[in-house]
Amino acid sequence: MRFELENLPSDTALLHRLVREMAVVVDSRDGEIERLQSIIKKLQRAQFGRRSERLDADQLARSRRKPLPDHLPREDVLLDVSGDICGCCGGALHAIGESISEMLDWVPAQLRVVRITRPKYACRSCNKVVQAVAPERLIAGGLATPALLAQVLVSKYCDHTPLYRQSQIFARHDVDLPRSTLVGWVGGACWWLETLHERLCKNVFASDHLFADDTPIPVLDPGRGRTKTGRLWVYAREQRPWAGPEPPAAVYLFAPDRKAERPVAHLERFKGVLHVDGYAGFERLTGNGDIILAACWAHTRRRFYEVAEATGSPVAAEALRRIGELYVIEARVRGQSSAHRLAERRSFSRPIVQALHTWLEAQLTRVAGRSTLAEAIRYALSRWEGLTRFLHDGRIELDTNPVERAIRPVALGRKNHLFAGSDGGGIRWAIVCSLIETCKLNGVEPYAYLHDVLTRMVNGYPVNRLDELLPWAWKAENPVKT
Repeated sequence: MRFELENLPSDTALLHRLVREMAVVVDSRDGEIERLQSIIKKLQRAQFGRRSERLDADQLARSRRKPLPDHLPREDVLLDVSGDICGCCGGALHAIGESISEMLDWVPAQLRVVRITRPKYACRSCNKVVQAVAPERLIAGGLATPALLAQVLVSKYCDHTPLYRQSQIFARHDVDLPRSTLVGWVGGACWWLETLHERLCKNVFASDHLFADDTPIPVLDPGRGRTKTGRLWVYAREQRPWAGPEPPAAVYLFAPDRKAERPVAHLERFKGVLHVDGYAGFERLTGNGDIILAACWAHTRRRFYEVAEATGSPVAAEALRRIGELYVIEARVRGQSSAHRLAERRSFSRPIVQALHTWLEAQLTRVAGRSTLAEAIRYALSRWEGLTRFLHDGRIELDTNPVERAIRPVALGRKNHLFAGSDGGGIRWAIVCSLIETCKLNGVEPYAYLHDVLTRMVNGYPVNRLDELLPWAWKAENPVKT
């Protein structure tokens, strides 16, 4: 209903109706304005702001230099005085001690040629020729040794150096290795590592507590002259917070899309608790009752954080404070047994969670229905069952941070080498990232690991003993980082 301000009606009831309609319109527009402002500020933070939601106290503290590792070779340099006579009085000098300091040196990488000579022998009686069998090569007819292949893989998938840059580095050593040659090497190496990746997946999916997430990767689509969006599905195992028996691990699986059928196929034989974000496709996993979904408090907190940053809402700030209390308790019980964690949570976390639920329900009735704050509250309340599972099982974590950390290297790789050359390139990305990230989680140096594993495989390592080459088992035989 519209009126001219100079010609307002005199009917009181009609004026009341007009005011009520105007209030509804204003409330709706205020909510929409707040939502759009929140989107603008979120995009500004993504483009120009800091990535972390909090400032780590360690960033403010002056770091102390750690001692250099014992396994590094030492080169001793003796700096002694020129004689044993005191330059002041002419008396004899005698040793009273010494000062020792260390500096870190760098030995540049060096390419070398391994020349294999196989003498031939002939029998004068029967003319038979005898010669040692040629060694197996990882790449049929290729030049690369296991050491060089391991270097290429680690440079690309761990240090995120694209193959064309590696080709330029080799060129500085007067060695011509085109990018196409390096692509072939990566594919050949992954052929050997594929079975080991399958064993890693089987080991991880046999666990009863996992974290799941996915991240996009651009994949070249030559027929259309552009890239398409593939996905890396990531499944992480992390039991150290509750002193669990299984080693940490992360597996990556490539898929051309984000359909719900992908995690359904990956987790076909999985039974247990799956920590997930808000992706609706995970709900299909709960159909037969074998999988229980635990929701993520970090994602819930992030909604309120974005509202607080964009609008300065005191309600959002209060929600952050209450969620922060849960994390204080978690920090106190981290590394304890699951039974101890459960007892502490029931004593201290449960009252906080119950009070938070009641408070959120009350706040939802007081805020504009279309506001970002209302969306954040509804996001939390709609996932409350999954958010509170940690109160019933000491092994369940508050968030999906372990798998979020496993995704970060993919994001770095995506930024540097931009895209996978094909779906096969996405599969190879998943294979090598699985092994490298699991190495890092278990304190294993990726280059030493891949060099040794590729060497053993090309020398005929038994297939039925591949489990002994999984990073944590390999570390047991090679305890020192090299």
